[in-house]
Amino acid sequence: MIWEELSRALFGAFFGTVGFAMLVHVPRRSWLVSGLIAALSYLVYWGASRIGLSEPSSIFLGSFFGSLAGQLSARKMKIIGTVFLMSAIVPVVPGLGLYRMMSFLGQNRIADGTAMGIRAMITIAMIALGLGAGTRIDRLFHPIGRSKESRGKKTA
Repeated sequence: MIWEELSRALFGAFFGTVGFAMLVHVPRRSWLVSGLIAALSYLVYWGASRIGLSEPSSIFLGSFFGSLAGQLSARKMKIIGTVFLMSAIVPVVPGLGLYRMMSFLGQNRIADGTAMGIRAMITIAMIALGLGAGTRIDRLFHPIGRSKESRGKKTA
């Protein structure tokens, strides 16, 4: 049962992200890698949730892993990193939470809508922190700047 649930989630993360990549016209050669990053990021999130970490912590770890994998893939494939960072978060974006918040508010259930909105904002914050932390760690090992070849040359 658990493997069926996990395989369905990974399948959905992979193909949902590939479909989103097609929709926003990312380079075709990045579709497979984007889908794999999304599925693996979701796997990290799912695993962290299963071992008892809180939802925000699990989302942070999934986004952090996706950020590191995305930066590495971007460098190897010579594609802008945003393509892969976007892929890493597609499976954990709180679309349902935001929808439910708006539904509760529309039904004048202010307390429920506020609680759902706060949870969705915490999720968004954890995604941003995970992506930022992963990108920062990547930059420690691969700083942006002049290339190695141009460091010894003087400009006129």
